[in-house]
Amino acid sequence: MELIGPISQLVSLRDLPHKGRIGDSALHTISNAGIAFDNDTILAVDSWDVLVAAYPNATKRELDQNYVAVPGYIDCHTHLCFGGNRARDFALRNAGVSYLEIAQSGGGIWDTVTQTRKCTEQELTQIVIKNANQQLQLGITTIEVKSGYGLSVEEEIKMLRAIRNGSKETAADLVATCLAAHLTPKDFSGTNEDYLNYLVTNLFPVLQSEKLTNRIDAFIETSAFSASEIAPYLKSAKELGFDITIHADQFTTSGSEVAVQIGAISADHLEASGDKEIELVAQSNTIAVALPGASVGLGCPFAPARKILDKGGALAIASDWNPGSAPMGDLVCQASILATFEKLTTAEVFAGITFRAAAALNLFDRGRLIAGNKADFILYPSTDYRDILYYQGSLRPSQVWKSGKLVGV
Repeated sequence: MELIGPISQLVSLRDLPHKGRIGDSALHTISNAGIAFDNDTILAVDSWDVLVAAYPNATKRELDQNYVAVPGYIDCHTHLCFGGNRARDFALRNAGVSYLEIAQSGGGIWDTVTQTRKCTEQELTQIVIKNANQQLQLGITTIEVKSGYGLSVEEEIKMLRAIRNGSKETAADLVATCLAAHLTPKDFSGTNEDYLNYLVTNLFPVLQSEKLTNRIDAFIETSAFSASEIAPYLKSAKELGFDITIHADQFTTSGSEVAVQIGAISADHLEASGDKEIELVAQSNTIAVALPGASVGLGCPFAPARKILDKGGALAIASDWNPGSAPMGDLVCQASILATFEKLTTAEVFAGITFRAAAALNLFDRGRLIAGNKADFILYPSTDYRDILYYQGSLRPSQVWKSGKLVGV
């Protein structure tokens, strides 16, 4: 058993609601604090003096400078398993070429599919490890990672195996998601429905037999799959016991309605959502996931985060790290930008990148510094938690602890 402290200011996020708006006055902080943990689990969070008296035989890790402690972050939507990059696409978009025009000229998602297919499983594994460790140094201790750049049974399995292999070589927890329904590949001879049936028949059994993932994602959009096309696919996945998440309302609406109807854990993107879609998602159990990195990368509006919270919805914030629309991969920077434009409180942002993001992954043992949760926490060189968002990602962690182990400095 170990004690770490004294910590100048600790933000526990205890007792904050899973849905709706949160005022900063609801944030619980402890001054001159400590964390008691045993192996990977928090035993207690309290003042340093109280913990020292309560655990006299614990190994003490005494800190000799001022720190702010917050829970380890959770990035609940990334595509960090990929080959190549799309710097060309970014330059063309900034020069005024549309997303659709770039895709039609050989760029876009298909470009990344082509480059990812050229990678071996071992090469993709190393990419996953590298990118996950980069996230870990920023305090992101749990990371969702999607497939979706393989777009065939063999290539999707290759990606998901690489994610699984990579998870064994990084301290971060990786949560795999199958996004084989990203779009119908150009080299598939058949309709969208034929492709989706092919996945259900040939891919789903392998996902289950190899335990590669229990999560299925789909891109509902005019350039990918319509609501009517995707419904049987999602129904089949749900009947097999997969958790469902949806790329919804990025450019056009309909995806959020499908997400709510199917009982998806989350609806991600939502940049195009109007009042009807906001109300629908907010009143459901589906978590809205804002992806500000995609808005920055594409130059499009942000998800209506403020309205979703005001309507009582659960809002998570994720990086959408991918080689095309969101290459930055800096969750805190993106969340800070979203807060500025959507007028989110500091409490709402912290909730969105911790326990609410964890809930979007069906995880409830992390995201708060409370007894029984995983000992995942970050120490910042500061005495005021507000500095974290104030510096918009440029204030970096001094220490990152994952499952009770120091993994980043």
